[in-house]
Parts: sequence; structure tokens; C-alpha cells
Amino acid sequence: MDTGWDASADAWIALVGSEGDWGRRFVLDRPMLERCRGRGIVRALDIGCGEGRFCRMLVREGIATVGIDPTAGLIEQARHLHPDGDYRIERAEATSLPDAGFDLVVSYLSLIDIADLEAAIREAHRLLRPGGSFLIANLQSFNTAAEPLGWSHEPDGSRRFSIDHYLEARPRWTEWQGIRICNWHRPLASYMTALLDAGFCLTHFAEPGPEPGCTGPKADRYRRAPNFLVMEWQKPVFA
Repeated sequence: MDTGWDASADAWIALVGSEGDWGRRFVLDRPMLERCRGRGIVRALDIGCGEGRFCRMLVREGIATVGIDPTAGLIEQARHLHPDGDYRIERAEATSLPDAGFDLVVSYLSLIDIADLEAAIREAHRLLRPGGSFLIANLQSFNTAAEPLGWSHEPDGSRRFSIDHYLEARPRWTEWQGIRICNWHRPLASYMTALLDAGFCLTHFAEPGPEPGCTGPKADRYRRAPNFLVMEWQKPVFA
């Protein structure tokens, strides 16, 4: 299935630049990095690493990181920006990486792009050492159920966020700033069930808001209908 990422790679690279988009910079980066610090993490894997931005951030934290992504253009850019990094064209559902090779596996807004969610989660479990963590940033499921664009302008001048068909898992095409990709809407229960079925245990769940002091219409809308959640799941030491 063509997901649009190959055709959209250049537009994505232009959008995120070196700093990242608004949601990453002002909502997700801080809580994601906080989950990685001071825990003795030595080796990490970033599934769906894109152009490698979060890999580079983890390396600056002293964590040896492998980045994988199926989109060749994004991996090429990751290697260009970080020549000493380890970036590989791999699919999250079935990698060539060895069992139990990582202390941390990260999915930073990539699970929504994977058609076979259950296979990708089982693979993350295989790749983690016992006691290792699977750190996930994902779109809120009510966000991916937004029809057609979420926010609407009401006749009285107010704005409302609308969703529909929340319980129906389905692919959805979305377009913005020259990017046109297919990702997946799934109810939150789909993610939770797949993670539990794979043998993970939930250790952290958060719905972060914008950074303190972040103001403006975008931040105000975000606080009304937050886009993201952060979860951490542990592979038990003893199965």
C-alpha cells in the first residue's frame, strides 16, 4: 500500500527543518526527553525515525541510537544530517535487528503510520531487553477521528472540534503544507489491547500541554483539544 511518504519526503524535510514542527517543539520534546534521562539507558531504537531528529537528540543525551524508517528519502536526509549516526531502511513490523538488543524503543508519532499495528508492537517487544521500555508519543484517537478537519467555524463565530466514527479503525489520507500521507485512525482501545496482548505493562501515561509560557491561538486551541498523548510500557523482566 502506497502511504504517500516517498512522494512527501521532501516536503516533510522542509517542514520540520532542524527544529521540528510546533507540536514536537512546544509539546512533546520535553516530556519525551524527560522519560529518557537519568535511567541508565545505553542503547535505543527509534522506529519510524524519519529524518532522524529525535535520534540526534537522544545521542546528545549520551544514548547510542539506531534509527529505522521505510522511507529512503528520509533515511538519506538523516544520514546527511548525522553522518556518524546509525540509520537503516527497515520496516517496524519485521526488522533485521537482533532479539533483546535495546534498553529503549521509541515510537515518536509513528504508530499511526503503520498498517499492521500488532506486528509492529510485537516486534518492539522482541527487540527490547527484559526490563526495557517502549516509549510512545501518539496522536490522540479523537484527533485522528476528526471529521473532516476537526476545528470548524460556527455561525456565532465560535470554534468547535468535531469527531465522528470514533470506534471504526480505518486508514485516512491527510494533507498539509505539501505533504499528503495515509495514516490510521484507531480507537485508543486498539493500541492498549495490542500492547497488553504483546506482553507489555503500562508504567506511564500523560497528556502533555504546551510548554509553560507558550501562548497564542494555536496553544489555546491545543489546550481545548490536545493532539497528543505519551505512554511508556515495560517489557517484564520475567515473563
